[in-house]
Amino acid sequence: MFDKLLKPRFPSCAVGIDSGAASVVQLDRARGGFVVKRAALIDLPPDLIRAGFDESNIGDPTELASALRDLVTSAGLLRQRKWSVSLPEATARAAIVTIEGTPGSRRELDEVLEWKIERSFGAPLAELRVSKEQLSPGQGKQTRYLVNAVRLSVLAEYESVFAALAWHAGLILPRHDGEAQWLRDGHQGDGLLLTAHDEGFTAVLMRGARLITLRSVFCETAECDDELHRVLLFYRERSGSSGESEIASVDRLLVLGDGLDKRRVAEIAGQTLGISLKPLGAAEVGLTLPAGDLSFDTIAAPAGLARLAW
Repeated sequence: MFDKLLKPRFPSCAVGIDSGAASVVQLDRARGGFVVKRAALIDLPPDLIRAGFDESNIGDPTELASALRDLVTSAGLLRQRKWSVSLPEATARAAIVTIEGTPGSRRELDEVLEWKIERSFGAPLAELRVSKEQLSPGQGKQTRYLVNAVRLSVLAEYESVFAALAWHAGLILPRHDGEAQWLRDGHQGDGLLLTAHDEGFTAVLMRGARLITLRSVFCETAECDDELHRVLLFYRERSGSSGESEIASVDRLLVLGDGLDKRRVAEIAGQTLGISLKPLGAAEVGLTLPAGDLSFDTIAAPAGLARLAW
C-alpha cells in the first residue's frame, strides 16, 4: 500500500526498482550507524520499466517478476517475504499542499484537500493512492501537507508482480522518500537532497528530521544547471518558512543519480548559497558498504527504507 502507518514495524530488507535496474538491500544495525548485510543489483532490459505517472509502467510483468526473483536469490534473500519497496521517481508525484485560513470543520478541510490534490496532480482522487504528511506551518502560519500520489492503475501493476512472488510489500514509496531518510540523522541543521531521474530531478529540504519543502523539477539534462540555480534561490528565500525565526543554512548536501554531476552541483550551491559544501557519501550518512564496487547512489533509496526497521 502507498501510505505510512503510525509507528509500524518495517522489515530490514528493501527493494529498489528503477528504469534500467533493480537493487535489493538488507541492513543491520552497527555502532554509529548501519551496515549493509546483503545487497545485489541487476540490470533490467531498457523497455521493461517505462516509469511515468500517467501511463503503464511495466512492459512484461512476468519478466519483471523473474528478474526480481533472480535478484533476491543472488542476495541470499529468496525466502524473505516482507519487503519495503521504492518505486521509480517518475512513477509518483509529490507536492506541498497549502491550506489558507482555518477550515470550519474536518469535512471542509477534507474537501479543500481533495480539491487541491486533484488540482496538483491533474487526476480525480478516486484514481489515486495518496499519502499525506502534515508539515510545520509555512509563511503566514498556513497548514501544509506533503502529498505523495501514484495512480491506482500503475500501483496495481507493481502489486501484481509482488503478489506473483508471494511478497508482502508493506511500504511502497517513491525513490526520494527512501533517499531522504539519510538526512534524518538527528542533525539540527538543514540538509538538501537532490535526486535525478529520467524526467529531471527532485529537491527535498530537511531541517533536522523534518521535511521543510519539496520541489519536483521536470527538465532536460542540458537545463539542469539553470533549474538547479532557480531551486537553490527559492530555498535561500524560503529557508525560514518553517515558522522558526532563525534561518538555518544548508550544511549537508546529498546528490544522487546519474543525471546530476556532484561536483557541478556543489559549485552551483556555492555560488547561490555562498557556502562550501561537499556532497555526502555513504560513510558520512552512517552507512558502511561492503568491499567491492557497490554504489551508494544505486542502493540509497531501498537502504533508506530498510533503516526504518529501527
